[in-house]
Amino acid sequence: MRQLAGAQDDLVIVNSCAVTAEAVRQTRQAIRRARRDRPDARIIVTGCAAQTEPAMFAAMPEVDRVVGNAHKFDALAFEPDGERIHVSDIEALRETAPHMVSGFADRVRGFIEVQNGCDHRCTFCIIPYGRGNSRSVPAGAVIDKVKALVDSGYHEIVLTGVDVTSYGPDLPGAPSLGLLVERILTQVPALPRLRLSSLDSVEIDDRLLDLITSEPRVMPHLHLSLQAGDDMILKRMKRRHSRSQAVEAVERIKTRRPEIAIGADIIAGFPTETDAMFANSLALVEDCQIVHGHIFPYSPRNGTPAARMPQVNSATIKVRAAHLRAACAAQRETWLSSLIGTRQNVLVERSGLAGHAENFAPIALKTPAEPGAIISVTIAALENGRLIAQEASHDRD
Repeated sequence: MRQLAGAQDDLVIVNSCAVTAEAVRQTRQAIRRARRDRPDARIIVTGCAAQTEPAMFAAMPEVDRVVGNAHKFDALAFEPDGERIHVSDIEALRETAPHMVSGFADRVRGFIEVQNGCDHRCTFCIIPYGRGNSRSVPAGAVIDKVKALVDSGYHEIVLTGVDVTSYGPDLPGAPSLGLLVERILTQVPALPRLRLSSLDSVEIDDRLLDLITSEPRVMPHLHLSLQAGDDMILKRMKRRHSRSQAVEAVERIKTRRPEIAIGADIIAGFPTETDAMFANSLALVEDCQIVHGHIFPYSPRNGTPAARMPQVNSATIKVRAAHLRAACAAQRETWLSSLIGTRQNVLVERSGLAGHAENFAPIALKTPAEPGAIISVTIAALENGRLIAQEASHDRD
């Protein structure tokens, strides 16, 4: 939630998320809280939930206006003109957001949006209805932004998007994500670390695979959109890979670059999921060596096909999510323990006393270091889920 106050106006902008029912519930809570805290402010709701459910937010007495995703970067859309809902057809949008930079982490890691929207229609997902069809940012604009951030002192850039591996088909010449990564590395030689956000394993082509597994400036940390480990559930989700394809993709990656750490999204309690089907998803954690697990308890989203399927009861979903989290935690503990005694290159974050290794392992430093610096440390111990550095030396910067 962002609050903007001016001489003649008091404005609260709530940027909503639609990915889960819980996210929508929290958005509604934030709106009510904003009205209590700022009784005289205008409250405007934008973002994905505003795009997919504008009438629901407009019906809230606390809300003055609802602005859709196609207009959220247009200042005029936030001006009072009597129109309560300002939402257009997101699927008609053909351009990416002009700002491109989607955020910063501790002023040391820059996130650049290279793609938005999604052409796939997974049965559980509301996101395409909030973001529209897949749209890619031309490589030249991406490279210019990377150069600008590197020149400003950022040592790590993360390429983001709704479906990053679908980058390119809408651009002239249909460049791939692999080609974009290759061009960034070639044309911005001063960039030390390039990280990729969530990837669809079925869309990792040979060029991208070669870069991921052989280019040291591409970080050895992949987050894969796996969602489930049972073939029938994957079909009902309308995913484009099978269980064996997911496992084979991870094996291929780790055979060529064993230090790569695997993260994944997994949904617990998808409609029709039996105990046996869930067991296949649970086993996927070990089969794919998932150490950065994002577990989502399934929640139905109105307008999606999965919401009309036979639902798993909420108590079972909660238990299954807990089992998945525990399995990921066990894998993570084993992995982190294996790093004790190794040397790791750490990007120091804002506090100067912590950072993340190339494989995105969290590391605590015993002595402060300059935020934004990349330092080499020896790992001495593991405490409370975080590696402890034995020493810090500015071997790299």
